[in-house]
Amino acid sequence: IAVEFAGIFHALGVKTTLVYRGQQILRGFDNDMRHWLSLELVRQGINLVTETTLTDIEKIGRDHVVSLSSGRSLTTDLVVFAIGRDPNTQGLGLETAGVEVGRNGRIEVDAHSKTSADNIYAVGDVTDRVALTPVAIKEGAAFVETVFKDNPTTVDHDLIASAVFSQPQIGTVGLTEAEARERFSSVDIYKTDFRPMKNVLAGNDARMVMKMVVDGETDRVLGIHILGPDAAEMVQGLAVALRLGATKADFDATMPLHPSSAEELMTMRTKWEPPKIDREAEARRAVS
Repeated sequence: IAVEFAGIFHALGVKTTLVYRGQQILRGFDNDMRHWLSLELVRQGINLVTETTLTDIEKIGRDHVVSLSSGRSLTTDLVVFAIGRDPNTQGLGLETAGVEVGRNGRIEVDAHSKTSADNIYAVGDVTDRVALTPVAIKEGAAFVETVFKDNPTTVDHDLIASAVFSQPQIGTVGLTEAEARERFSSVDIYKTDFRPMKNVLAGNDARMVMKMVVDGETDRVLGIHILGPDAAEMVQGLAVALRLGATKADFDATMPLHPSSAEELMTMRTKWEPPKIDREAEARRAVS
């Protein structure tokens, strides 16, 4: 939310500073997407300050003086304070009703959204599973099928397409590279960055980044991550392909549509290899 609104304000001509408490924006997203988006935000003119938190906000006249953990301060006319969300379950009397509450106030439920109380179910953000509107709608529909139609139905929370409506957008579905390497013994990475044709013609230097995460043993595509124009629109269709178990070979065999940015997903052939680490050089630097 903070990244999206920073882009909105900047696009409207507001001098914008984005302060983030971690080392890199968008925790939980693929690291390449985080890296490239941060570069683009800075290139656009957004002042990006990381590893910093707000310690105080004081209103002086029409301005707000914002104190930072680094010891610096910013003077601004508007502050948007967006540092995450917790389930809004306070004051509902859940403990009295026998409903188990977990970390950060989330309501604990089983696969059918049933709580620890036999007659109480919970769906949506209060369960802290995946805080997205379409997910809550699916969970609600599954609840109706289960309870009122005698048709036990669960929601698959894997392979959910999501987007960051930043400028440029991020569209993502499936596992990040880091997640894949934790779960699979062999992971292949394919990625590319380029200037879309529309950017070239318009004299825009913004680049597009695409990344595919593949199971090195079965060739099944585990995740796709896109940064650039219309990324959200692209990734919705890709979610269907991943849910059906598409392999890298399936993408390779699909005829690309030219000219389009999406065709890059069909033409990536070279596996990305991480830079080799010179252990001896590292040891020498450590000694010196």
